[in-house]
Amino acid sequence: MSIEIKLPDGSSKEVEENATVYDVAASVGQGLARAALLGKINGEFADLTDVVKDGDTIEILTSKSPEALGVMRHSTAHILAEAVQTLYPGTQIGFGPQTDDGFFYDFALPESVSVNDFEKIENKMKEIIDLDEPFVKQVVTRDEAKEIFKDQRLKLEHIDDFDDDVQITIRKHGNFVDLCGGPHVARAGMIDKNAIKLTKVAGAYWKGDSEREMLTRIYGTAFFKKKDLTDYLTMIEEAEKRDHRKLGRELGIYTMDSLAGAGLPLYLPKGARVIRLMQEWLRRDLYDRGYEEVITPHVFNADVWKTSGHYGFYKENMYFFNINEGDDENPNLVEYAVKPMNCPGHVMLYRANLHSYRDLPLRYFEFGTVYRHEMSGVVHGLLRARGFTQDDAHVFCTKEQVVDEVCAILDLVDHIMTTFGFEYEAEISTRPSKSIGTDEMWEHATNSLKEACKQHNLDYDINEGDGAFYGPKIDIKVKDALGRTWQCSTVQVDFNMPERFNLTYRDADNTEQRPWMLHRAIFGSIERFLGILIEHYAGAFPLWLAPTQVAILPITDRHIDAAKDFEKKLKAVGGRVEMMLENEPMKVKIAKAQAEKIPYMVVIGDKEVENGTVSVRDRFEGDLGSWEQQKLIDVIKEAQL
Repeated sequence: MSIEIKLPDGSSKEVEENATVYDVAASVGQGLARAALLGKINGEFADLTDVVKDGDTIEILTSKSPEALGVMRHSTAHILAEAVQTLYPGTQIGFGPQTDDGFFYDFALPESVSVNDFEKIENKMKEIIDLDEPFVKQVVTRDEAKEIFKDQRLKLEHIDDFDDDVQITIRKHGNFVDLCGGPHVARAGMIDKNAIKLTKVAGAYWKGDSEREMLTRIYGTAFFKKKDLTDYLTMIEEAEKRDHRKLGRELGIYTMDSLAGAGLPLYLPKGARVIRLMQEWLRRDLYDRGYEEVITPHVFNADVWKTSGHYGFYKENMYFFNINEGDDENPNLVEYAVKPMNCPGHVMLYRANLHSYRDLPLRYFEFGTVYRHEMSGVVHGLLRARGFTQDDAHVFCTKEQVVDEVCAILDLVDHIMTTFGFEYEAEISTRPSKSIGTDEMWEHATNSLKEACKQHNLDYDINEGDGAFYGPKIDIKVKDALGRTWQCSTVQVDFNMPERFNLTYRDADNTEQRPWMLHRAIFGSIERFLGILIEHYAGAFPLWLAPTQVAILPITDRHIDAAKDFEKKLKAVGGRVEMMLENEPMKVKIAKAQAEKIPYMVVIGDKEVENGTVSVRDRFEGDLGSWEQQKLIDVIKEAQL
């Protein structure tokens, strides 16, 4: 007896009753059957051994399928757990999911494990893969699960966390068994043993709770081809060389000090100079685009945050303190908070005056430093700091002006990202299940964002339901020199702030209306953007942004006066110059300037003094030969903002 199933292209196919997903693949072709890793039944992941039913839609997944790499990595995490349990009897297993770039597994181990043990563990994983045993799915009762995991206290605790009506699924692989709903590849042999690599070991609290037991987390990665693994490891090695924390210290950009506190960077002169260059460059452009700069306090009375809603929804991420505004005999403690964002200040500036439709759009911008209490475990150099400066702006406009204003913001995004050499893409996040605002407001706002992208010829993906509760948004994601994606710029529509602070304007009929409010940041966090730039350029900032543009290297003391004279000429056109007057061999001076990634090195000796020239070296191209002084002066003058 046969049944009819459907394929993803809409066609139908007859297969035998009780046919499996694998049988469907084989009926299409033996090549597909050999390549099949797992399947989908009616859009849900399924094992190759799962039986299909009449009317089901069946999809066969191979290594070319988008979901396949993650599934294979999840299966590899199980192989890791099996290897660790075999090598370290008594190991308690926790969780082992896939990640964006690999997988990890958490263990309570009977002895410590370090990277020095990785080769031994990897070899055991390869032995297990060679056995090519299947991943077998089995549904069990709660009592059966507890019996299976009677020696695994972490798993027993997890079983107790399940609701009574939850279907408990386990996965067996050889002698290894784990709580897991899948999906998995069909057999271990589908994992290329030469394309797996353990990458690091770290501590991780059980279930992410800092009050719970510290487990050992082993990270790894896996690919379908060894070449892909090799390319990935090469990229990781390059990323480590570009690590902004390492380069930031070596290049004198910033430092951290435990006395200041975690996540609070201290900028050295060169770092401060780069940040000011970025700000001044953007500031002039914003003035040209019709923005007005404002400055708001770093702290506000807690009532501001109660009105904005942050007190109720964001308090755990803020820093609060009390000030006695009375005296010793009549104390009056008033609660304040350091600002985690700039928007309430801009809203208060808007409502400080009456506005008509003729005033709109009103564009306020501020380089506002904010502070957020990030957990210490996620603080990461400049990329995730507790104190950072936003290139923040808020646009107050009419409903009809939203499209034009978003288009103007996208034009600014394009100008900035192309200046820094970033490719970028857009994502529009739509209305979440819990939100404020009417259906009409959400529809108009979302369509306005889409229309602005369309007018700007900017392709976008839709992130359904991931907008903020107060409005939809566009997120801009940039791709750096290593192909990594970073979320930077954002444009958000806000229905919340104008309502909470009762913002209004008078329309042409002299009727009070509620303005629309757009949040926008282009760099986002300037600290984070700087960290991305350091890694993108590997510390070698472009000439216009380099904290030092020219290093002048006199050969001997008798050449110092000529060197200082040339320094004055460069500084007269805005050049940023470093004199290297140390009594050291020239090759040492050049090596130091090269290590500092200074764009140009200028050597001045007898010949240069006599001819009024300079000997120029480029940090990338090396010796450029003898130049007329004016030639380099013109290059530096052209590079100024």
